[in-house]
Amino acid sequence: MPRIIFLNRFFYPDHSATSQILSDLAFHLAARGRDVNVVTSRQRYDAPGARLPPHELIRGVNVTRVRTSEFGRAALPGRAIDYASCYAGMARAAAALTRPDDIVIAKTDPPLLSLLGAMIARRRKAHLINWLQDLYPEVASATGVPLMNGAAGRALASLRDRSLRAARANVVIGHAMAQRLHRLGVPPHRVHVIANWSDDETIVPRPIADHPLRRDWQLEGQFVVGHSGNLGRTHDVDALLAAAGRLRDRRDIVFVFIGGGTQFDAIRRRAEQDGLGATMRFFSYQPREALPLSLTLPDLHWLSLRPSLEGLIFPSKFYGIAAAGRPMLALTAPGSELANLIARHGCGVAAAPDDAAALAQTIAGLAADPERCAAMGRRARAMLEAQFSRRAALAQWEEILDHRGA
Repeated sequence: MPRIIFLNRFFYPDHSATSQILSDLAFHLAARGRDVNVVTSRQRYDAPGARLPPHELIRGVNVTRVRTSEFGRAALPGRAIDYASCYAGMARAAAALTRPDDIVIAKTDPPLLSLLGAMIARRRKAHLINWLQDLYPEVASATGVPLMNGAAGRALASLRDRSLRAARANVVIGHAMAQRLHRLGVPPHRVHVIANWSDDETIVPRPIADHPLRRDWQLEGQFVVGHSGNLGRTHDVDALLAAAGRLRDRRDIVFVFIGGGTQFDAIRRRAEQDGLGATMRFFSYQPREALPLSLTLPDLHWLSLRPSLEGLIFPSKFYGIAAAGRPMLALTAPGSELANLIARHGCGVAAAPDDAAALAQTIAGLAADPERCAAMGRRARAMLEAQFSRRAALAQWEEILDHRGA
């Protein structure tokens, strides 16, 4: 049986979204008797100064952590240097590990990791599988990163496309992304859709009444509109902030942000400047073992997908919300994959991301109809169990790894 070598910037004990699903898969495969290796950084997403051990055996997974620069995410030049140092360290470590017929699985953090995976697979006569959480440089172009709209972006996209076409398989997180790969010339039989899962065996619906976290955070008796996870450049928050401003006199409605990311502190400052301190509450990332409580805290979760990012990313928090049995309010374009999923399963409401007045009216209406919210939450959990369970996703991964065809 070939060895499996994962490439990703973060791994357990980091609790960022990509780290959690990678850790789930790596530990599952190791428990099934496979030889699993992970090449990652020594950092944690929410603690860049962390110093994790360079080598470690965790639950049967051999982890190699490379040293990187530590400029952080605040400025693009520093981030680019961090990425470059991560590429260099991962290239050396992965090349040393990889042997003929091994399977190299490249995720997308840092961006364009498929290029590194393709180089190593070619030189070591190994097989490449790309696990695409997003499509870069298109995401960078859509979010205004300098130079990505010009020749540099086109050149990177061309190199990336070659690495996708050279792979034995490409695993994408949504059907819209799969369609984009087909248009890029990747053969359909080399594109597989596996949604990002959640820990649906631990994260289960919990009643709002007597919720311990609501009691600890003094949220009892309020309608909580929540957001859990990273808030980065791909998230559209302007309409939500404007809607919160329209609802500032509704003391029974509170907006709770749990997590971090490049926009997290900026949103907190804007809330203070706009006099929304009583309407908005902010809490740091919760450890994974606390997610069953933090994800069941809100009456309603909101998430967003900018229209320009359709097919480039998909919000993985969708599955954690569904596992918690909570309804969702999606700020997204009509007809998007996210909007269609919600409409098909009746598990929430999709709203235009540029209409704050309608958004405020929607939130107020849901706050006045707890039974409707509860019913949508039940349908969300049913959808997850039928189509997006972790057990089913892990089984799909095993099928792909066992498939030896081109």
